[in-house]
Amino acid sequence: MQLPKFNNKQLLQQAFTHRSYLNETRENIESNERLEFLGDSILSFVVSNYLYETYPKFDEGTLTNLRSLLVNTKSLAESARQLKFGDMLRLSKGEEESKGRQNQSLLADCFEAYIGALFLDQGLEAVNTFILQTILEKIKDIITKKSLKDPKSLLQEYVQSQKQKSPVYKVINEEGPAHAKTFTVGAYIDNILQGKGIGKSKQQAEEYAANVALEKLQKK
Repeated sequence: MQLPKFNNKQLLQQAFTHRSYLNETRENIESNERLEFLGDSILSFVVSNYLYETYPKFDEGTLTNLRSLLVNTKSLAESARQLKFGDMLRLSKGEEESKGRQNQSLLADCFEAYIGALFLDQGLEAVNTFILQTILEKIKDIITKKSLKDPKSLLQEYVQSQKQKSPVYKVINEEGPAHAKTFTVGAYIDNILQGKGIGKSKQQAEEYAANVALEKLQKK
C-alpha cells in the first residue's frame, strides 16, 4: 500500500527515531516513545470499535482474543515489515549492528509510533483507513483458520492433550523506562523452557512465548 503523505515531516521523522539514535546526534528531536504511547491507545480503540460494530454476535471473550491476535507484537511487526518500516528506522550504530531493523519489538513500537504521528498529522479518519488496510485486513484469515483462541489457551489445550503439566510463565527480563517497559517471558513445561516472548506487557510477552512454544512442540 502507498503510505499517506505527511504535512508535518518532523512528526514522521520522530515516528522512526529510536531512543538509541539520540545519543549519537546533535539534532533537537525526540524519540518515538511518546508517539508510541499515543499510537498504542489509538490502535486499541480503533480495533476494538471496529470489532464491536462488525461482529455483534461475538461475546466479550472472543472479541478480546481477536483483538489480542490483531495487535500483539508479532502482528504489528509483520505489518511493519510489509511496509518496510525497518528501512526507515533511525538507530544507533550498536542497534544497527545487532540487527535492530529486524527486531520484532522495535518494529512493533515503530508501527504504533507511526499511528500516533498519523493521528496528530491527519486525524482519526486517516488512522482508521490505515489500520483498516493493514491490521484489520487480517481478520478474515484468522476467522477462517478458526484461530480465535489466544496462544495461551491453545498451548494449554495442547499440553493437556499430551497429558503434561500446565505451562508456567516466568519473567526472564524487563528493561526500559517505566512508561515504555519491555518484558521477556519464558513459557516452561515440566520446568523446561519451550518458548520465549518479548512484549510491552507481561500478558503480551506471555502470549508470544506461548505461540513459540506451541509451534516448537507441534513440530516434534
